[in-house]
Amino acid sequence: MNARRVRDIDYHLLPGSERKTTDIVIERNGVVAVRPPIHFTPEQVDAVVESKRMWIYRNLAEWRDLNASAVAREWVNGETFLYLGRSYRLSLVSGQKRHIMLKEGRFCLSRDLIDQGGTQAAESAFELFYTDKGHQRISDRVKYYAPKVGVQIQSINVKDMGFRWATCSNKGALSFHWKCMMAPPKIIDYIIVHELCHMHHRNHSDAFWNEVDKVMPDYRERKEWLRKNGAGLSI
Repeated sequence: MNARRVRDIDYHLLPGSERKTTDIVIERNGVVAVRPPIHFTPEQVDAVVESKRMWIYRNLAEWRDLNASAVAREWVNGETFLYLGRSYRLSLVSGQKRHIMLKEGRFCLSRDLIDQGGTQAAESAFELFYTDKGHQRISDRVKYYAPKVGVQIQSINVKDMGFRWATCSNKGALSFHWKCMMAPPKIIDYIIVHELCHMHHRNHSDAFWNEVDKVMPDYRERKEWLRKNGAGLSI
């Protein structure tokens, strides 16, 4: 991935694709990523970015507005944490053997864990909770959707994906961010179908979205929810 600059726009030039048009997206971390047709020269890509300058400005401004809702934690009683789209209040509990438990409508977190390991230990406990829950749920939903998309999966992993929700390889290896488990079930399903359809098309061409539409006709609504609320899916 090459870093390039056109006027005041920095962007990452991705490897070319077989599609005929240039794909420009604003990644979750605010990076402008550009995937051109495979035969384009870097100078031709620069020209496309220049022609889309106002579109990029508008979308970067929108990204900044959406990410203003990012969560700032204090790790005190009563803070809310999302799980499968529902909010659960935090209770700091003394004498609890397990680091974290979801019971009686609350996330019960060991007070001893925070006293000894600080907020980093608390974050790790939540990350492990979401990862463990994610392995089972995402695996079940992948098994449900893979035949509908017409693909075979080799492996499924749930881990920290940085600023990506999920990725897939040509060989059928899927990886999902543990933060997916904070989203409503229908949004998790959208992320899964999105990645499965990438096994047919490694881009965001019309052909790709047609594959998504076949399996999930209301994908646009789910996609828009994730765009607007994704920044809030965080600990």
